[in-house]
Amino acid sequence: MSLLFTDFASWQAHCATTGQPLYQPVLDYEIEQKGAQEEAIWTGLQRAYDVMRDAVHTGLTGDMTSRSGMINNGAKKLAASPVTVLSPEFKQLITSALGAKEVNSCMGRVVAAPTAGASGILPGVLTTIQRIHGLDDQKILEGLLVAAGVALIIEQNASLAGAVGGCQAETGSAAAMGAGAIVYCLGGTVEQAFAAVAITIQCMLGLVCDPVAGLVEVPCVVRNASAAAIAFSSAQIAIAGIDPVIPVDQCVAALGEVGQSMETRYKETALGGLANTPRGREIEKLVLVQDVNILPDE
Repeated sequence: MSLLFTDFASWQAHCATTGQPLYQPVLDYEIEQKGAQEEAIWTGLQRAYDVMRDAVHTGLTGDMTSRSGMINNGAKKLAASPVTVLSPEFKQLITSALGAKEVNSCMGRVVAAPTAGASGILPGVLTTIQRIHGLDDQKILEGLLVAAGVALIIEQNASLAGAVGGCQAETGSAAAMGAGAIVYCLGGTVEQAFAAVAITIQCMLGLVCDPVAGLVEVPCVVRNASAAAIAFSSAQIAIAGIDPVIPVDQCVAALGEVGQSMETRYKETALGGLANTPRGREIEKLVLVQDVNILPDE
């Protein structure tokens, strides 16, 4: 494993020494460590981003009713709501993240970035930042490489899986990836991009994974929307030059430490949290009965 991708400090030092943009070492890593051709990497990134955009579109136009019934076209309802709490752009952000994640809950096609449970966050973040700032696809693809580098380091030093580190490891990591990508795409410095990652982790630290009935629907879908909002707020704070105080690598270490100490019932087991509420248990029973009823006769 390249030293560059064991921590953020070495990634930052590499960029400072070489003058490379933040995405370039990630591209080089893919070429050197995985034997990929540069053209194929860009093609793959474009394909992934196209799927992300399609997921946002599908979430707003298709029938997003999950088999359990817990997901019922929430993104379309949100888009049609006459009340806008902050701004049309904010509403667009959370609508896009919600819609893309609903596609996953309804067994549609998504990009697991870094996981299927967090698959609405990067689509919501990247499509919104592209619309607001008129960015071309190439800049977004570079942002995807930055996000991939962020995920690689978190995976090595903490976890990306809810079953290992709780929802902080899934939606938290995805939000951190998005925040770093935002700062990069808007011309922020490497220091600011990594500050955005640190601030995001600080905001998401300790979030449990407690899917109702064991399905990646509730509260997962709404957490994708809120995580996308946190990615934007963290990027805004970081790009203003505000110091996160705790260095990003230490924030990642804290993410891993909290995940290790978290009880098993809060790690995607549906044994605690919202899954263990009276209503959560009622839904679990209904889902199990429904599954039994649709089994073919012997």
